[in-house]
Amino acid sequence: VAMETVSLEQQIQSVQRHIAFLKREQTELLHDLHLEILRLQKHCSELTHDLEMKELEAQQQEALERELEQRCRAMEARLQERERDNAELRRELRHKEALVAALRGSLRGKERAFLEELKRRGHRAARLDARLQRQS
Repeated sequence: VAMETVSLEQQIQSVQRHIAFLKREQTELLHDLHLEILRLQKHCSELTHDLEMKELEAQQQEALERELEQRCRAMEARLQERERDNAELRRELRHKEALVAALRGSLRGKERAFLEELKRRGHRAARLDARLQRQS
């Protein structure tokens, strides 16, 4: 019986040592798991922050692109308006150039007629002057 008691006590001590070993292993494992959870939480926070920043940048980029697109449309509209204005001005210029050409032609005709009339009057004045001298 004493031998069985000693063997039983040894088994109990062996089991207690195993339990103590398992408790230490469990404590170390829980500590390592806790550290890993903290590391993963930090990494997750960093990734979340990066994602939020990228989303913010994407939103800002989209807003900028919309603004540039609106500006581009406005500039295109202004360009078309100016092109229409330029086309109208060109039509007016062609019309005025035609008027100027017609006026020049008319002026040349009137100038020729005036010069011819001046020559006739000059000849008449010369004849009258010659008559006047003959009569004197």
